[in-house]
Amino acid sequence: MKVLITTKRLNICLAEEQDINKIIELENHEDNKRFIWQGTYEEHLAEINSKSSLLLTFRQKSDNEIIGFALSVHNDKFDVFELRRIAISKKGWGYGKETILGIIKYSFEQLNTNRFWIDVYPENKIGISLYKSIGMHLDGTLRQSYKDDRGYHDQMVFSILKEEYIA
Repeated sequence: MKVLITTKRLNICLAEEQDINKIIELENHEDNKRFIWQGTYEEHLAEINSKSSLLLTFRQKSDNEIIGFALSVHNDKFDVFELRRIAISKKGWGYGKETILGIIKYSFEQLNTNRFWIDVYPENKIGISLYKSIGMHLDGTLRQSYKDDRGYHDQMVFSILKEEYIA
């Protein structure tokens, strides 16, 4: 287990193959599945082995329990860091904010990216509120840019630039 980021209560680690079943469980949990894409075992294994993707697990320091995960993509050519997917099992405890702030810090201070961004479905009011509360900027809405078995979905894009993070 390689720890990349440490926050007050969490170790954010590079995911390993033995974590995939827990990641799939988090993706398919009733509270998460309508907000994030669900991957297969093979897709997650490919993400673990990718040079540009970071599949991360969030582990409580107190007991090492995995309470969330994120998939990120770092484009070092353009100095952009995309948080593609994030899910937390323990809602309402502030773990989402703690995790995102840790990942943003890592993105700007360790990877030296210029732009950190995430997209969110408009019905994800908790996510939108969180992104606004930490100073992320609403760049715009991609109308009907995603389709699943429920139909077409808009995606709102939020970002923060390095200069905004520093300020």
